[in-house]
Amino acid sequence: MRFFSIPRFGLLALFVSALFSCNEKEEFTSEALQDYMPLAVGKFISYRLDSMVFTNFGRNTEIHSYQEKHVIDAEITDNLGNTSYRVNVFQRDSAGLQSWQPTTTTYFITPFSDQVEVVYDNLRFISMHLPLKDGYSWKGNKYLSNNPYETLFTFSNDDNMIDWDYYYDGAPSTFSYRGNNYSEVFTVEQADESYNVPITDPNAYAARSRSVEKYSKNTGLIYKQYELWEYQPNPGGPGGPYKTGFGITMWMIDHN
Repeated sequence: MRFFSIPRFGLLALFVSALFSCNEKEEFTSEALQDYMPLAVGKFISYRLDSMVFTNFGRNTEIHSYQEKHVIDAEITDNLGNTSYRVNVFQRDSAGLQSWQPTTTTYFITPFSDQVEVVYDNLRFISMHLPLKDGYSWKGNKYLSNNPYETLFTFSNDDNMIDWDYYYDGAPSTFSYRGNNYSEVFTVEQADESYNVPITDPNAYAARSRSVEKYSKNTGLIYKQYELWEYQPNPGGPGGPYKTGFGITMWMIDHN
């Protein structure tokens, strides 16, 4: 049997080729955070908002609808010396027939080189983080306590919210909701857990934790769904079953 050998220069070429192949790295250039959350004094975004509330001691579910206008009022320096933007919130009826009325709601957006933080009702969230890439994940609630809503609601939905994994779900794409169309949208998934929802067994415990935000290029936040609630069958208790918690769904209808 005859064996064929590879010349030395052939072996060297194969070695060099393999070496360069192993050292090749995928290059990825992320878009800038400010492309998806532009910040400037005077910028505004108006939303239609549906708020889910439980009334009559949690026995009734109501949807309250209205419009909100979020206006960047000023550039400030926070107590840590960081540049931050103060946002004031105005409200009017869902049809937009009334004039905008100021509310007591004010929150803050603080951009950093690699992330954007939002402080709302004294709760700090990392809303976006570099790189802007499908599947990239971060702990968006790492500044929260173990039960950040415990003074407002008696439920278990906020247990260990600091462990939520935020991540970008897909590349920028189009998005449509209630007849509104948006382009170049990044989706930030945050939580999607349900138990016995829809409630098919009224005698069993049920719960829903859903949180997702969508950001459009050169616009900002264009959609948000945030639900944290639980259902207690309350067998033998006065008043019967009840729900506790809240839910909001908001989508952009105007901006500058």
